[in-house]
Amino acid sequence: MIFGCISFSLALLCIHPFGTFLHTPIPRESNTQVRCPQVEPILPIMHETFAKHLDTILRNEEYVTWAYESLIGAVQIPTESPDDLGQPGEDPRWNSRLKLLEYIQERFPLISASLERTIVNHFALIYHWTGMNTTLKPILLTAHQGKYYSLHTIPVDPFSLGDWIYPPFSGHFDGEWIFGRGSIDCKSDVFAILTAVELLLEQGFKPTRGVVLAFGMDEERGGTYGGPAVQDYLLSRYGENGFSVLIDEGTQFQDEGDIIFAKPGVAEKGWLDVRIEVKTRGGHSMMPPRHTSAALLSLIVSELDAKPPPAHLFRTSPFFEALECSAEYDRKAHPHIRDLTFRARKDNLALEELQRGLLALDEIGLGTYMKTSQAVVTLGGGSKSSALPTSAWAIIDHRIADWSSVADLESRYVELVLPLVKTLNLSLTAFGENATVINNSLESGHVEISSVFDKARDPSAISPTFGNGPWDLLAGTISGTLQSALGGIYKGRRVVVQPELVLDTAHYSNLTQHIFRYAHAERGSTRGMHDINEAIRGKAYLEMIRFIGRFVLNADETDLLD
Repeated sequence: MIFGCISFSLALLCIHPFGTFLHTPIPRESNTQVRCPQVEPILPIMHETFAKHLDTILRNEEYVTWAYESLIGAVQIPTESPDDLGQPGEDPRWNSRLKLLEYIQERFPLISASLERTIVNHFALIYHWTGMNTTLKPILLTAHQGKYYSLHTIPVDPFSLGDWIYPPFSGHFDGEWIFGRGSIDCKSDVFAILTAVELLLEQGFKPTRGVVLAFGMDEERGGTYGGPAVQDYLLSRYGENGFSVLIDEGTQFQDEGDIIFAKPGVAEKGWLDVRIEVKTRGGHSMMPPRHTSAALLSLIVSELDAKPPPAHLFRTSPFFEALECSAEYDRKAHPHIRDLTFRARKDNLALEELQRGLLALDEIGLGTYMKTSQAVVTLGGGSKSSALPTSAWAIIDHRIADWSSVADLESRYVELVLPLVKTLNLSLTAFGENATVINNSLESGHVEISSVFDKARDPSAISPTFGNGPWDLLAGTISGTLQSALGGIYKGRRVVVQPELVLDTAHYSNLTQHIFRYAHAERGSTRGMHDINEAIRGKAYLEMIRFIGRFVLNADETDLLD
């Protein structure tokens, strides 16, 4: 999507310790450091004609219908990515991507005729829009492919079909909303980029700075086949740090009345899916052992569930910067919380007290920003009520805190499970090559803990923000796009752009230091991501197109990029 990280980022927006945002900064002593500095709106100047014409086009009913129908047509092509999807070119379930690739070629004829097209690993799609000045580093527009804007969707649960207002691949438009799987996550991002580029080509725009579009194919199952292949190709062609800036899918903006908060992600949590399997002897259920494999698994899972990973608040985290921005611009903040936030920059005791206060306010929502999440997501085992299960397993999903690592989390598993394994007289193998092997009685059972789905990734690096050229370009473009929105819906509002910590981990950290995860859509203009009745408001989709177009134009004439 746009919103692979949206449920995470909205925790701070929906349940916020600082109340409602206002446009006037909090008065503080004159010698205090300015926090969360903002830039002026950036509007195309050299390319003003292109920007105005793009707005005119997106007010034209014929073009609006064409834009909507482009997305609708993509939604109508199912491109689901189950976790057990096999190798591209071997598993026939990949073949739906071919139909979507053909659809893109037909739907965007100017892109097909003018941009160089590259297919990587059968289905990942890259377009090269060569700039007139090849000494300038190109920009990279991407998403959802660990991310690389993805041509696939999360599968539809067949048991949920009766709960959909419209069939999940209908692409139904009711005059306001476009419904269907992928309408948010992530085909709206892909087609907003393609539509913006097609419309700029139609006007005769020729970039000075190159533009690269990269669309992957399997992020929802970890990006195993798409992300690394795309990264390797781009590295071979453009080199390490070969891009000036990368815009990926990410957070939305929030309208708070007099002020609008936009929160581009500047760092991503890590990811580890852990499988715990307990193996025991089988037999008839009328003569069970003290603990079956299912019971042993439940004891282990209960132990982990009772001791979730701890929370920590660090000044180096984007979450701390977000807290400072909120405190800076909110008159309704609780005085003590606001004071703690300001003092926590240098006062360790204030930092600890702030952490405790945030957890007391909302441990689930705000706590997610400060700790590694832990969710038991799938369970399995046994085949018949009269037979003892020889195996029982669980998969636990973790999004790793920005201050932690895969190695830390694996060590924590061994630390928590080992005492229980010894007590139950089980044997243990943990995490393959770096295995911890405990050989107790194999008669009682064996526990194997492993990483699954090839998703083990450490948290990403943090992109530079305030006072840094690429960040300032993004922030200024966001502000300029909002204040010039179609219909003047945000005109006169103060826009605050602040860093955000988001979910997932990217494959492209060595392509540029300047990676920002942002989807230019208002909270409330989308619904049902990874759920039933996924939909995006049509007018919000038009603003996404405007944002991409303006970012391309601003990047082409700026001196803020390499």
